[in-house]
Amino acid sequence: MLRKITNSIQLIFVGLIISSNVLHAQTVGLLLNDTANTFKGYTVFAPKHNTMTYLINNQGQKVHEWTASTYAPGQSVYLLTNGNLLRTCQIQSSLGTGGGEGGRIEEYNWNDSLVWSMNYSTNTYMQHHDIKKLANGNILMCIVEKKTITQAISAGFDTSKFQPDVRQKGFFLPDAVVEVQPTYPSGGTVVWEWHVFDHLIQSFDATKSNYGTPSAHPELIDAAGNHMMLPLFWNHVNSIDYNSDLDQIVLSARGNSEIWVIDHSTTTAQSAGHSGGTHGKGGDLIYRWGNPICYSTGTNANEKLYQQHDAEWIKTGCPGAGHILCFNNGIGRNYSTIDEIATPVDGSGNYSITSGQAYGPTSLAWSYQANPPSSLFAEDISGAQRLPNGNTLIDNGPRGTFTEVTTAGTTVWKYVCPVDNNGPLTQGDTASGDPTHPTEYMNAVFRVYRYPLTYAAFTGRDMTPGNVIELYPTSINNLNESSLIQTYPNPFTSFINIKNAKGTEQYELINPLGQTIWSGKQINQQDFSSLPTGIYMLKITGPSTVQTIKLIKQNK
Repeated sequence: MLRKITNSIQLIFVGLIISSNVLHAQTVGLLLNDTANTFKGYTVFAPKHNTMTYLINNQGQKVHEWTASTYAPGQSVYLLTNGNLLRTCQIQSSLGTGGGEGGRIEEYNWNDSLVWSMNYSTNTYMQHHDIKKLANGNILMCIVEKKTITQAISAGFDTSKFQPDVRQKGFFLPDAVVEVQPTYPSGGTVVWEWHVFDHLIQSFDATKSNYGTPSAHPELIDAAGNHMMLPLFWNHVNSIDYNSDLDQIVLSARGNSEIWVIDHSTTTAQSAGHSGGTHGKGGDLIYRWGNPICYSTGTNANEKLYQQHDAEWIKTGCPGAGHILCFNNGIGRNYSTIDEIATPVDGSGNYSITSGQAYGPTSLAWSYQANPPSSLFAEDISGAQRLPNGNTLIDNGPRGTFTEVTTAGTTVWKYVCPVDNNGPLTQGDTASGDPTHPTEYMNAVFRVYRYPLTYAAFTGRDMTPGNVIELYPTSINNLNESSLIQTYPNPFTSFINIKNAKGTEQYELINPLGQTIWSGKQINQQDFSSLPTGIYMLKITGPSTVQTIKLIKQNK
């Protein structure tokens, strides 16, 4: 008879896969699902080293996928309210930023048909990392633009501070933002733009027009950066988000260990200058936070961000709405945190600052730190999303590991990306390291998002869960393929039917906790409708054979 399952937590097969009575560890897919405390929804992710995009439920089952693209992500993907998938793509580029390359954007409908595409990559500029679709249908893109050493000298850069590869190549790559109005089915028009190079200050060359005192102008970007050697990919912006209530854009500038906020209400002409727009500052920064040494205010001891990723406003309807959440990678301190920043902004979108001091806040509104801290250390990529129930979904990008934590820091959901550059992994295997990025694994994922069950994209769609993505080994001893025992239906709701049985087999149904919840010889007569949904293993033992079958339980 069935044992009563009193624990609502589904621990999916930690050390469960049975092969000739030998247990194999659970390495990929769903590892934890505390159904009582998770936020219910569907999670979208795109393996960094492959071309497909998946939508899974909280049980780790594949609900939908997009496989038509022939490009690896470059780097973010988004599910739009109409059910279309908007994804960046990595294409070959002569610029070679050394991280976050993109160059192309594609939009696929729910049926995986390409409805729009645009290449944005030449020998002088390239889309990279992230995009943001606006309510009017336009798309904001992070781009880099090529600037020569001669242009750097004209802008007051101390070229002796460039890293050797910059001097060797003869150029470097500051960031910019463009807003594109798509033209379906391909291409688009740039309707607004903003460039770091228009908002520089420097204290190196007094003969240049942008010479000044950086500490007196926090609205400008110091050509000295963080006062370390300047790399090819100088600012290394890795995320972009838009706040429609404020008409503002936030950028995560990893190279500066800062987040920057700029005014989107400007015209393109105003964004190139220092006046105009709602806040009267043109395209100058209206807020910055994370590393005040970048505007010569404070010291290294005042640094708060350490090459962070994914700065996003917490959305309306979520606890902390209006604050900025980011994944603080922690380079230099060797552990990562997820940090929530309550910016000093008023109802008009103005940010307060005391002259001569750094922008606040001096402390965080909330922060998640793993225990021990070093157990969460993502050297690059990664992200975090605040969910409507107050939990936070975290992507440890280099390791392809997604966790959902409560405000108290309790982990209630955990999933490991089961796909590498060769496709789905087999349970028990682990992804290999990326030979081109020593800090990443081949199942890395740039970022993930969870969408609520009520998200408009799912209205009228078939959301029936299918199989899990990862593969499962089957142990077969002395059995020919034609004589394998088979079960149907799979997924099942109530009864498990058997085919090819000899009548001498013993059956064991094993739950997600690794417990045998039923055993006997007449499994097809047993009603399992009361079982919780999830993944189960059926162990079949014959006189000289052992076979295991992975089963998925669904609701009726």
